[in-house]
Amino acid sequence: MKPIIFFTTVLTLSLVGYRTPTSLTISGKVYDQHTGAALVGVAVSVEGSRLATQTDSNGQYAISAEAGQFLLFSYIGYETKRIKVGKKKMLDVSLVQSQTSLDEVVGVGLGTQERSALVGSATGLTIGNRSVKMYVPDRFPRYPENTESYKGITENRFLNPLDEPLSTFAIDVDAASYSNFRRFINNGQLPPTDAVRIEEMINYFQYELEGPSNREPVAIHTELAVAPWNSQHHLLRIGLKAKSMPADELPASNLVFLIDVSGSMMDANRLPLAQASMKMLVDQLRDNDHVAIVTYAGSAGVVLESTPGNQKTKIKDAIDALSAGGSTAGGAGLQLAYRIARQHFIKGGNNRVILASDGDFNVGPSSDGDMEQLIAKERQSGISLSVLGFGMGNLKDSKMELLADKGHGNYAYIDNITEARKAMVTEFGSTLFTVAKDVKVQVEFNPAKVQAYRLLGYENRLLEKEDFNNDEKLGGDMGVGHAVTALYEIVPVGVKSAYPGQVDPLKYQPVKERPTAAPSNEVATVKFRYKDPDGDKSRLQQVAVAERPVELANASMDFRFASAVAELGMLLRNSDYKQQADYDQLIMRAKASKGTDDEGYRAEFIRLAESAKLLAGNNSLAVQD
Repeated sequence: MKPIIFFTTVLTLSLVGYRTPTSLTISGKVYDQHTGAALVGVAVSVEGSRLATQTDSNGQYAISAEAGQFLLFSYIGYETKRIKVGKKKMLDVSLVQSQTSLDEVVGVGLGTQERSALVGSATGLTIGNRSVKMYVPDRFPRYPENTESYKGITENRFLNPLDEPLSTFAIDVDAASYSNFRRFINNGQLPPTDAVRIEEMINYFQYELEGPSNREPVAIHTELAVAPWNSQHHLLRIGLKAKSMPADELPASNLVFLIDVSGSMMDANRLPLAQASMKMLVDQLRDNDHVAIVTYAGSAGVVLESTPGNQKTKIKDAIDALSAGGSTAGGAGLQLAYRIARQHFIKGGNNRVILASDGDFNVGPSSDGDMEQLIAKERQSGISLSVLGFGMGNLKDSKMELLADKGHGNYAYIDNITEARKAMVTEFGSTLFTVAKDVKVQVEFNPAKVQAYRLLGYENRLLEKEDFNNDEKLGGDMGVGHAVTALYEIVPVGVKSAYPGQVDPLKYQPVKERPTAAPSNEVATVKFRYKDPDGDKSRLQQVAVAERPVELANASMDFRFASAVAELGMLLRNSDYKQQADYDQLIMRAKASKGTDDEGYRAEFIRLAESAKLLAGNNSLAVQD
């Protein structure tokens, strides 16, 4: 009996001391910290074990590990990252490029790589008795060093209407900043501060505004309500709505597709996406429209002479035949595209060059100043320039925005095929057919009612007050059915506020006194000027804004949604004027003002705002060693 009792006791003690290891399935995405690009073929292993895997074509992985163990993430040309496993099952990981030159790295060992992703040569290597071919890369263009460029933004400040009663700017119909912001968030990153242009985020969305009831091409609307991020302040919305026209009444188009086919356009989200986008546009063409195709890499050339819109198969075949490689002679491409557009100019028609590129011009005229001079010479010809941006890691946003601004056109960033459909199909008329050009806005604030005011966004579109009446100064263009929104934050007179700030009394001139009795009950007067598409002389419209602010809950649905977008923009920019801006309140307000949303763009904004909140609050999902 004693041996049996002993065995039973030992077995019981061993079972009591045994603990099943806590095993988790960890999954997530591995991406380049600078570009946000998914990294394919990253080796993921559990330190001290034989457990290993690698990321798939979308940068995704899944591996089993125990809490307390360490995961190793290794990839050619990048620093290895060691991360301790905690309780979280989702772990997205960003890798930093190694300082070691990629030219010194030998071979591709794990899995397979797409041939187009590598540039180099194969070399023989003997391992034991086996002969192995290794690929020695000259460079890794799929994941280059981040060279994206954005124009610096100095945020608009609060101004005192006693000193500066007039606020003047050119309208902005671009929406590139919003789709670029979406690309960053979807890749698990917050966008760079200067990539966030609040006016472009607001104007990405369509709003329910009535078009002009008379023969004017544009109608103006205003709305005044309590500011969401400071209940003592007011928010003024100015909305412009261009007239709508049936598709069969739109003027004939003379289009030149100018497509960048340089080596920087190789990736799937560059030239292939540009080709798909252009073919969507081809499907919208009518029999009386014409399209020519110009490409540029080391040099520029004509791929397709001007062809009627009813020959869609011929046009699409020419687009499908394009391939990428070489340097980037963007200046030469622009010059050739304008020349082709002039040769086939349609009087009274829509004459336009449509540039598809990542903006990396590195041969011939390439600086922002060079490009501006080139466009300045051409804009008087009646030919507009629209710009479509593609790709990540190399996007020259500052250059592309400049080209569109100076070329009487618009700038859109295409981050996926859905955005291509929006730009090329859903908003075809408003994108390509101008009904009012050189549109400028000037707001005069009443100092008896307004203590301070601030324009949200439009920093790159500000004008001098004298520019408003100067027809030589360019404004923005509005297309068929287009809506433009601008927001001003207002500090009412009598509100205790730190804005616009205090300065010492002037020594050599009398101090301006704020009127004690209001000459009117108006907060401001909004004026805007515009020219007809083929006109040279501007026309003026204006409307007064009464001091009748409503509670935010009683403002229109569009007002509340636009304010939510602006609030997110201020948080992303970490604005000095964000005050009590808050992710939760803007998300709640956006949900309550989503409206019909047939295309799902507002619902997508809500998801992106929720993701931005998580990224802003916690950039790491695991404890790093």
